[in-house]
Amino acid sequence: MPYIHNDFSDPNLTETGRLQIGTLAVSAGLPAAGATVRVTQHGEPGNIIEEMISDTSGRTPTINLPAPPIDYSMQLTDVRPYSEYDVSVVMDGFERAYVEGVQILPDTTSYQDVSLLPGDVGSDQAEVITIKDHTLWGDFPPKIPEMDTKPLPPATGLVVLPEPVVPEYVIVHAGKPTDASAPNHWVSFRDYIKNVASSEIYANWPEQTILANVLAILSFTLNRIYTEWYPSKGYDFTVTNSTAFDQAFSFGRNIFEEISRVVDDVFTTFVTRPNIRQPLLTQYCDGKRVSCPTWMTQWGSKNLGDQGYAAIDILKNFYGHDVFLMQAKKVAGVPSSYPGTPLQMGSTGENVRVIQEQLNAISNNFPAIPKVRVDGIFGEDTRKSVETFQSVFRLASDGIVGFSTWYKLSQIFVSVTRMAELR
Repeated sequence: MPYIHNDFSDPNLTETGRLQIGTLAVSAGLPAAGATVRVTQHGEPGNIIEEMISDTSGRTPTINLPAPPIDYSMQLTDVRPYSEYDVSVVMDGFERAYVEGVQILPDTTSYQDVSLLPGDVGSDQAEVITIKDHTLWGDFPPKIPEMDTKPLPPATGLVVLPEPVVPEYVIVHAGKPTDASAPNHWVSFRDYIKNVASSEIYANWPEQTILANVLAILSFTLNRIYTEWYPSKGYDFTVTNSTAFDQAFSFGRNIFEEISRVVDDVFTTFVTRPNIRQPLLTQYCDGKRVSCPTWMTQWGSKNLGDQGYAAIDILKNFYGHDVFLMQAKKVAGVPSSYPGTPLQMGSTGENVRVIQEQLNAISNNFPAIPKVRVDGIFGEDTRKSVETFQSVFRLASDGIVGFSTWYKLSQIFVSVTRMAELR
């Protein structure tokens, strides 16, 4: 079936945002190539705006969609600053999947990934994901204040003390801590941070504002992990999605490119203070509808970003001038840590051999990525393979293996080799 575009216009949506959909066949851990993907007006399944076929990497083309004026996301208004669309995915051998309420901001790119479950495409059963309102627009309970540092429990084996560790996964409880009926979701650490940031701030804000908020979200999460806040109380999860207790998280929601790239660049970084071992519990609020004089406010951070403040100065403005940034020394679930120096044309040695082996293993599942000779020499073929990998996994396509590409390679390599063991 060819790519189909239907004209759609809404006089209230005067600007444009972008959307790309990715599809994954969960049973095989492979991209769902050849899936039929439809984008429809939210709540109007018959109003098809785009119909596309996913490529060999499970991706659709990036499409333009109408969005509200950008002014609505630059200040608090009584008009929703993003438009909403629904996505359906159909593929033989899998249940039909729906995502309702995909959010499109003007002048941004949104990524919506959809996982397909084995089953009958014609079955009444279907995976339906409903994206919650953005916290700066919807009605959410304010954060219950806590001390920003915690007493440390004895080690239970869930984390490695005495230093902070970036885990491979977090377990997100979809409700208040005491709601035993709410499900738990296992989510990769970086995907969790991207989800929270895409739920809590607008992706068309200044880059340094986005970075400051991502660092606060990282620090809050790593404090929960490091102090074993919920497991030490007898719960079987890492964090909740209740804004009264933790941070907003909407399972399966779309992620914004501008936020995704910031997270990939800094996901091992956290905020702390002198003479404490733990990441700071960096609580925050919107600063307009809810007041929090001793925390960061999201709208306040946006105003400082508009004035040209750097991210660290935004954080110091709210959390105190003694705060500083640290790096977690360990990332769980990866074969080896980033060597500290980017690998590029002319690089040689064991680290180059490692990425060549990883590229070849990943290519078994994502055939668009060219295989390379494993010789420890970063030549033109390796550069092209890295560049394609970056494009497939939505990284800056420069053909250089820096921090974010190294850890994305590690993450995908571990994922595909695990799936290969299960098949």
